Amino acid sequence: MATKNKYGNNKITVDGITFDSKDEAKFYSYLLKSKAEGHIINFELQPKYELQPKFKDADGKSYQAITYSPDFLIYNLDGSLECIDVKSMGTATQQGELRKKMFIYKYPHIRLTWVSRNIKRATFGGEWILYDELKKQLAKDKREKKEAENEGH
Repeated sequence: MATKNKYGNNKITVDGITFDSKDEAKFYSYLLKSKAEGHIINFELQPKYELQPKFKDADGKSYQAITYSPDFLIYNLDGSLECIDVKSMGTATQQGELRKKMFIYKYPHIRLTWVSRNIKRATFGGEWILYDELKKQLAKDKREKKEAENEGH
C-alpha cells in the first residue's frame, strides 16, 4: 500500500530507498547517472545539519535543536559541496524558507539549491530548473496572461 507524505504525495521506493515524492526519486536517479558519468564524485541522502543547538531558557524550559535535512548532499569534482532540496511549486513553506536562510548563514561554504522538476522549462538534466527561477517564470506568465486578458476587453 502506498503511503502519503506531509504534502499528500505518494512515497516512492527506488533501490530500497523510500522517497517523499516521485520527483525526489527522479533526482536520485539523475544523481546516480551523474556519478556514473563522472560529473560528480558522490552524493548522500538526507544529511542532517544543526541550525541552532538545543537549549534551556531562564525558567529551565528545554527547547529542541533546530535542524535541516535537505534531500541530497553532492560532492562535486572541484571539491565543493552542494545540498539539494527538491521542491514542487507550493511546497516551500515559511518554515522551510526560514531554515534555508539559517542554513545559508551557518554553512556558507555549502551551496544550498532548491530545484523543481519541470520538463517544459528545464535548464539542466533535461527535467530540472532552479525553484526560484521557475517561480519567477510562472509569475511572469501569470502577469502576461492577465495583461493579455485586459487588452482583450
